[in-house]
Amino acid sequence: METEPVFDVRVVGGGVVGLTTAVVLAERGARVGLWTRDPVERTTSAVAGALWWPYRIEPVASAHVWALRSLDVYEKLAARPEVTGVRMVEGVLGGTTLDEVGAWAAARLPGLRVSSAEEHPSGPGVWARLPLVDMSAHLPWLRERFVAAGGVVEERVVTDLARADAPVVVNCSGLGARDLVPDPAVRPVRGQLVVVENPGIRTWAVSTGADGTTAYVLPQPGRLVPGGTAQEDDWSRPAPACTAPATWPAAAPTALSSSWAAPTTR
Repeated sequence: METEPVFDVRVVGGGVVGLTTAVVLAERGARVGLWTRDPVERTTSAVAGALWWPYRIEPVASAHVWALRSLDVYEKLAARPEVTGVRMVEGVLGGTTLDEVGAWAAARLPGLRVSSAEEHPSGPGVWARLPLVDMSAHLPWLRERFVAAGGVVEERVVTDLARADAPVVVNCSGLGARDLVPDPAVRPVRGQLVVVENPGIRTWAVSTGADGTTAYVLPQPGRLVPGGTAQEDDWSRPAPACTAPATWPAAAPTALSSSWAAPTTR
């Protein structure tokens, strides 16, 4: 006699996508179990810069729709930044024109304006007020919210999705899906960032060069996060050199606290 499964859904992956998926399902009444290889503090999501904006996501039209739906949620979470880790912060989208943003987001982003040459001397830019997420607070909050909804978190290395103990499996394993599915079309995009002391910067900045390379500086609580590389098909994880003083003069006097390099999915 077969026994009824304990869970309705098994989520595989404990980063921000896996936890968010698990929270939504559990709060809608599903019995959800989550398998994660690493504790939330050691996932790739834990070191994300975490500025809300559709970045390297296709198809673009669908990504814009998804982004605007998530914006509704993040704006509500920003009412309690000390709990959720979400804040609404102003900054400049460098290398972007008002027409490019306005085509899909102007109605939901009041206060958009063109940056002056003095504010962004390297080219065009647009001021915007966007969600900026402190992952060191947001991820533990998601985990606690999931558990409060009856969810169960287990640390476990998953090598075969067929071993999942639920009729529905949601694969949120990120780059791990390349081997787990397997799906050779999943490729890494290596990003680098550093964590430095914040000399008083309150606005974020993202800059895109003519060759498509990007750089950003994000003010998080108690620290400043410069970064922005996106190296496709690079699996290496060495700690990057701190180039913040050359890229962002305002960060030059600060001290390097830590540095990270991690491949995510493409």
